[in-house]
Parts: sequence; C-alpha cells; structure tokens
Amino acid sequence: MERVCQSCGMPMPSDELLGTNADGSHNNDYCTYCFQQGKFTEDCTMDEMILHCVEFLDEFNKGLEKPITREEAIVLMKEAFPKFKRWNK
Repeated sequence: MERVCQSCGMPMPSDELLGTNADGSHNNDYCTYCFQQGKFTEDCTMDEMILHCVEFLDEFNKGLEKPITREEAIVLMKEAFPKFKRWNK
C-alpha cells in the first residue's frame, strides 16, 4: 500500500518525501511539506489545507487519462481528509 501524507494526502513513494520527527528521524505519517522537526509546518484548518492542496491540481492531473476539475478535487478531498490522522478528531 502506498504511503500518503496523513495531512495533505500527497503520495510519499520515497523516503525523501517523508517529514521528520524532532530527533531528525523520518516520520512515516506526514510529508516533508507538512511536517518538519516534529511539528506541522502550517497551522491551518482542514478546509484551509484543502484549498491549499487544490492549487496543485495541474500537477496531480498530469498523466491522468481523464483529468478532474477543481470542484471534483475539492469534493474528493472533503471525503478523504476527515479520515487522515491529522484531521480525524
């Protein structure tokens, strides 16, 4: 099963994309963009994270046979994000 960031949903196929714990070790739950040195890089709400992530939709759509729209992406994220560790409260 592919690792995905439990904050933003980004796939983390390689260790270089993993965030870091306070002791510098890899964190398998969060990506380097969301989590560094044992802390989240941004203090934001789940909805703010979704709006941030949708800005990278063009990158996500690269190579997809049927690209998804901004609206479709937001709907998918609003379904997925509440299941992620960071937002599952």
